[in-house]
Amino acid sequence: MTSNFFKGKEVLVAGGTGMIGRPLVEMLLERSARVRVASKDNPDRANPNAEFIQCDLTRPDDCKRICEGIDMVFNLLCTKGSPSTCQTNPLDYFEPMLLYNTLLMQAAYHAGVKSFLFTSSVCVYPPSETFYENDPLDRPPSPNDPGAGWAKRMGELQAKFYFKQYGWRVAIVRPANVYGPYDNFNRFNSMVVPSLIRRAAEAEDKIVLDSDGTTIRDFIYCDDVARGMLLTVEKQLDQNYPINLGSGAGVTIRELVETIVRISGKKLKIVFDSSKPSGDKKRVFDIAQARAIGFTPQVSLEEGIARTYHWYVDNRETADSRYDVFNRPPSSK
Repeated sequence: MTSNFFKGKEVLVAGGTGMIGRPLVEMLLERSARVRVASKDNPDRANPNAEFIQCDLTRPDDCKRICEGIDMVFNLLCTKGSPSTCQTNPLDYFEPMLLYNTLLMQAAYHAGVKSFLFTSSVCVYPPSETFYENDPLDRPPSPNDPGAGWAKRMGELQAKFYFKQYGWRVAIVRPANVYGPYDNFNRFNSMVVPSLIRRAAEAEDKIVLDSDGTTIRDFIYCDDVARGMLLTVEKQLDQNYPINLGSGAGVTIRELVETIVRISGKKLKIVFDSSKPSGDKKRVFDIAQARAIGFTPQVSLEEGIARTYHWYVDNRETADSRYDVFNRPPSSK
């Protein structure tokens, strides 16, 4: 049974044209919220039943404008890319995310927004095999995610300072490795799931894996993350308690690619190339706190990969039309 918590609320989804934003907007509309979407994408990537504002949320005036008349904000803004771009382009992660975090949270507070959700990341954690929300962040983030890790930590710190100084509570979620339709499928800088899906869809006889296949990750489908975000805001959680949103189970990259190839229906040889950077060896979430508020992942890896693969195959002509910080037009550099 759907809750009435969001009924009639004016809700801003910053990044509402993306992989998590699309299902989140749809779920909010189903709950009778009035939704405003803010994004750098073109209007045709937004839900037609939501108000759409194309803007640049690294600009203070745009942040102020989109927060006018809003009751609650979901900040989904982030920069996504491959392990190699994390290493070579840390500033492309750090700088825009730092601006998104700071300016939007500031604008929302001064606009009188009642509820704010900040989307953090697995990247905030120091290297470990299992991540718990109460783990102290007393060591640097993984050196494999320097830009994103530090930027998201700054966002969490800003949220804590708003609570300390003004009593304004900001809910924080830390998603694991999220995948799904509307992801970044760019052949040069996409993350592991969309990268492998694209390669499998285009391959004729083999698929080359940029690792030895033993790396372990916690994968979660975008719809499950959206549901977890709604639960987090509805429960009005204290910003001092970030919530991990993951599956709670580890999957090797070998298992992942075998699943993708099986779903593709192709007879592809899998080749492992261990010379490419593949990130930390293992990253899995403990999700006990998420389960305590009623969160249960509903989409299995098999089902989620099937949905994503078939979406990409059906939409490959337009899949690359999303805004991509790594492939900006020259005039925007």
